[in-house]
Amino acid sequence: MLFLGDFDGDFGRLMARLAETAGSVFDTILQRVDNPPPTPVSANIDAFVKWTTAHLLHAVNRYTAYPDATARAIKAMALAANISGVGELRPFLVILPIKSYLHFIAVQLILRAGGSGTTKDLDKVGTPHFAQFVPLEDNQIGFFTVYDGSFDKYIADFTKNIGEVFDLIFKFTKDPPPSPCRKYLQEFIDFAESANRAPIGFYQAYPGLSVQDIHALIADHQSSSAATR
Repeated sequence: MLFLGDFDGDFGRLMARLAETAGSVFDTILQRVDNPPPTPVSANIDAFVKWTTAHLLHAVNRYTAYPDATARAIKAMALAANISGVGELRPFLVILPIKSYLHFIAVQLILRAGGSGTTKDLDKVGTPHFAQFVPLEDNQIGFFTVYDGSFDKYIADFTKNIGEVFDLIFKFTKDPPPSPCRKYLQEFIDFAESANRAPIGFYQAYPGLSVQDIHALIADHQSSSAATR
């Protein structure tokens, strides 16, 4: 599974660019994929774009810490400010098996209904760059996020601000940890750590820059732009 967190612009244009620049990587992967698009990818870009678009999964709840800033803009601001990040971005990738198809639908409805509230709660955490709840095959829900700092602190802050969402989801999940999460924090940390999946590859557009670094860069840029008007 290719997981794209937040990306700038049109999906088709992004995949076409990936076909041009990383086509050989996809050629190797697609040798082991059922009903793949024609290869080499770099010579069949339109077919690759159509195939990836048809297989694109859509999040039912999506969060980004800086919705109005593109990756290119953030890199440009960091370069102009001569700032290189010293932190570490970490992925947290969990797939939750849901008890039945009806429960699977119920979880999606819960997540859709909590959209704006979830955004506010994650803003309070202050360390996630983005997060997505994604419905997957076989009645599974994926929770995919990238965050700053230590795992235990992230889960503790996460539990404090958005634990109630997981308490609801766990009612429909096979073999969940005890809830409420806030009461059983260590058990939730242990569950999250055991369920976390390590990515095969992990690309960072602006390595080391924390959410708070990026917010500061955006604020400084906006102040400088306002001062020159």
